Parts: sequence; structure tokens; C-alpha cells
Amino acid sequence: MAANTKSVLLVILLNFLTLSLGTQDDLVISTSDGKIQGKLLSVLGSDVRAFLGIPYGKPPVGKLRFRVPEPVEKWDGVKDATKFPNSCYQMPDLAFPGFKGIEMWNPNTPLSEDCLYLNVWSPRFNKTQPAPLAPVFVWIHGGAFISGTSSLDIYDGRFLSKSESVVVVSMNYRLGAFGFLSLPDNTNIPGNAGLLDQRLALKWVANNIAAFGGDPSKVTLFGESAGSASVGFQLLSPGSQDLFQRAVMQSGSPNAYWATISQTEAWDRSLMLAKLLDCPSSPAAPLEACLQTNKQTSGFTKTTKQPSLFLLQVLLSTGNFAKKDVMFGLNKDEGTYFVVYGVPGFNITGQSLITRNEFLAGVLLAMDTVNDVTRDAAIFHYTDWMDEDNRMKNRDSLCSLVGDQMFICPVLDFAHRLSQHGGKPFVYLFDHHSSINPWPEWMGAIHGYEIEFVFGMPLNTSLGYTKEEVNMTKKFMKHWANFARTGNPGLEGAKWPVFTVEEQKYVTLNYKHPEEKTMMRLKCCQLAGLEDLRKYISHLLEETVVVGYKDIINQWKTLKTVDKHTRVGCLSKFREIPKT
Repeated sequence: MAANTKSVLLVILLNFLTLSLGTQDDLVISTSDGKIQGKLLSVLGSDVRAFLGIPYGKPPVGKLRFRVPEPVEKWDGVKDATKFPNSCYQMPDLAFPGFKGIEMWNPNTPLSEDCLYLNVWSPRFNKTQPAPLAPVFVWIHGGAFISGTSSLDIYDGRFLSKSESVVVVSMNYRLGAFGFLSLPDNTNIPGNAGLLDQRLALKWVANNIAAFGGDPSKVTLFGESAGSASVGFQLLSPGSQDLFQRAVMQSGSPNAYWATISQTEAWDRSLMLAKLLDCPSSPAAPLEACLQTNKQTSGFTKTTKQPSLFLLQVLLSTGNFAKKDVMFGLNKDEGTYFVVYGVPGFNITGQSLITRNEFLAGVLLAMDTVNDVTRDAAIFHYTDWMDEDNRMKNRDSLCSLVGDQMFICPVLDFAHRLSQHGGKPFVYLFDHHSSINPWPEWMGAIHGYEIEFVFGMPLNTSLGYTKEEVNMTKKFMKHWANFARTGNPGLEGAKWPVFTVEEQKYVTLNYKHPEEKTMMRLKCCQLAGLEDLRKYISHLLEETVVVGYKDIINQWKTLKTVDKHTRVGCLSKFREIPKT
């Protein structure tokens, strides 16, 4: 009897050791650069493997500062990959200290120039019954190219990986001047190092993701805001196009005015930075050496830098970019997030019901680089002349103007170009204000706040989302995963319509069933009203040479009421003030 008991105990012990070794075995991965040790995360009653802080490039320090990234050097032994990496140098947002709506976007790991790392979340699979390689999502974070990090809670890939059996990758890339400095007469620092960081991370995925259970032939690149613009840049870049198969662009595109600057402007800003840091403006070699050895890292983060791509419009116009399936996303109230940053009359504690003068001041701030004719035309276009002193309408109209020019119209234009040149775009409009959103309800479906539903945050029961939002996030993840697998985000046989120049179909995304609509912001984004205005100006100028543009605007306002309202197409659908 005792012998039998010992035998049973021995079998149990051997089984335990086998399971333990098996567990350790699938957490140690051999990459092309060396071995890494990951960890298990408990997700929805099961496990997901997480490999955090995997280096993909040499630390861009010293002589590598500002330069094209180089692949990481190989290492011996097993490198720990159980903690999130450093965040790239940036200035935290201090506009509303302690406010969750801001703090959730600030970096949550130490800042460093040594920041070229990525993270991988991967489902566990049974080695005795190997599963087919899974689709791969590669995430590029936003932050206006000056802020952001892959380690934010809202980008946690565990729920998406577990729910849809996909591999999720996120990356850090250099920001601000560290990532986008461009020096004149200097081939060592041509600019756009941050975009090249992204490409190097994509190359790492192509070479290594199969070891994590991911299919390198089914990579979907997705990002939001500046991350979405980055996805667009990679679509336009011949050196990146073969590294992914599909793309999702959420609230951002490379043709937006904020996404690029000219090469001349990039050089001018670099010389301004050199002056700020007491570096010589020339010749090229001493300037480079001074900037690379300068210890005042705050100076580099304070200097705003964007990608400098002077061939962007040529590429878009000629269709010289990848003809891939692309899912484009927009949020209904893209502009509200930005007006609370200093526009007169706006705040995060009240309803922000602004006066007519505050509306006009806001337009001036939002369109500070355009001429008076264009600005006055926009004022006309976004005004309800039958009710121009209505404070709620003034608030919502200014928010619409900001959202249209920053995101909605550029994204739709990019979708147009893709459709014209043989691509297959799908477009959605997100219009839900989360129940746990810290921002005021009047701000609506805010820029950036679809991300939590794409990554499955409502599945974390401790966060307090509603039952409808839990179901909604499951549906969103399926839309994204179906797109990655099949090229169409539709569910249960109900395919989404392709966005075409002629029909411009899109779907609304919220907790309800997707609703098909057409012609989003058509009159505003195609500037139908402004085209009428230009024709009217031309007609008046033929009649007299003394009339000024302000007189023309005033005459336009005095036209018949019915005529005005048929021409004005940019007024938002106004929201009721929530009862308190």
C-alpha cells in the first residue's frame, strides 16, 4: 500500500514538473537577436503571454542621437521581458494637474533616450496540437509626435489578444526633436527618425513574430491620431509597404495640416533649437556634434517637431502608395478635446456656453495661419445666421470647425484618394460617450476615446463600465479582428460597405447595431458652400473693383434666409444640455 502511495505521489510530482517546465518553455522565446523571458497575465479566466520591453533598436544616444535607427545588437543569455520599457523623452501634459482625463495620457514609465522597445501580447497555445499562426496587430500610439508611450493602461493588449486570439504588438518611437530633427546640409540627420523607428519595429515583427505565434503575412498596422498619421506615412513609404498587409487609421492622416511641415520649416526650427542650446548654426559637423552632446534634454522636448515630407501631396495625387485594405475611423466630436486648451470661454467644469465674441476669438485661434478671406468664409459657413447669439450653437459650431479641419476632412480626403487609386477603404463614425469618461458630457465622442473599446478595457470589471459597453467592446474587437482576418470588418455575414467617391458610405459605431449612412460632412469637407462663395466673389468683382472681401461677406449674409440655409452645411447637430 505504501509503495502504491509513493508511486502515485511520484506520478503527481512528475506531472507537476512537466507542467512547470512547459509553462517556462513557452515564456522563453528565441528571437533573431537573443532569448527573452516573458510572463503570464491572467485574463478572463485564462492566460495571455506578455513580453514587455523587447529592444528592437540600438539605444539612440551619443552619435546615434537624431540619426536613422540601427538594429539592436545581439545578446547572450536570456533577457528579462516582464516590465514595460522606458518612455521616450517628452514633456508631460500639465494643463489640468491631477485630472484623470489628462493624467491617463501622460507617460507612466521613466523617460529616457534609450527607448526603442516594443511589447508583445500573445495567446497561449497547446504545443501538442499546434494552432495556425494568428493575425498580428501592430499599434502606433498618438500624441502629436511630441508625446505618448506604448505602456499606457489604455493600450494594454491582453484583452484584445485573448478575446480574438490575435498577437498584439506596441512600440515606442522617438518624439519631438529627438525623432524629427532635420539639419540642413547634413546627410547624417535627414529627419523623420521617429518614422524610421516605426519601420525598424515593423521589420522586427516580420523577422520574429512567428516565434510568438503570429503570422508575419497577416500584419495589420493600426494607430490613433499622430499614430494614425504614422500609419498613413508607412502606407506612403515604399520601404514600409511590404511589412504589413492591412491598416486601420483612427482619427488622423498624414495630409492633415498638423501632421507635416516643409523641409525649409524643419531646418528653420532646427536652427532655432541650436540657438536655444547655444550651438553654432554652421558648419554642419560642429552643429551636429553640439546637438548630440548637449545635456539639456528639456530643450529638445519643448521644441515641437513634426515629420517633414515634401513629396506628400505628389504621392497622394498620383496614387503612388500601397493599394491596401484600410479601415478609417473618426469620432463624432473630434474637436472638443482641443478647445478646452485655452480657447476663451471653454473649461472642463461647466457647459462652456460661449458668446459670439468668444466664438470669433476661437476661430482666430483655430485658423491663425490662414488669410482673412478664408477665415471669414469659415465664420460664415459655421454660423447659424438666424440664431448667431445662441451660446450652445456657438460652442458646438466652433468644436465642429476644429474637428473638421484637424481630423474629419483630412481623413475623408485620404479615404477618397485611396478609393480613386484602387484601394479598398472602409469608414466608421464613433459616437459614444463612455460612462466612465472623466470629461464633461457636452464634449461627446471625444478624440481618442474609442481606443478603450478597441483594446477591450470594459472587460476589466474593476473599471465599472456598463453592461452595454461590455457588449460594445466585444463587438468592436470583433470588427477589428474580422478586418485583420478577412479584409472586411463586418460581423455575422453583414459586410461593411466599401467607401467610394460616388457613394461615400460609412457606418456608425456605438452600443447599437451599426447603421449605414452616406456623405459624412459632405458640404463642409468638399467646401460646397465655399465654392458658391468663390463664384459669388468672382461675380461681384466683375461688377466693381472697389468692393472688399468683408463687404462681400456682409452682402452674402443679407441674402434670403432660405438661400443661406441651403448653402450652409457645416453646422453641427446640437446636443441638449444635460440636466444636473
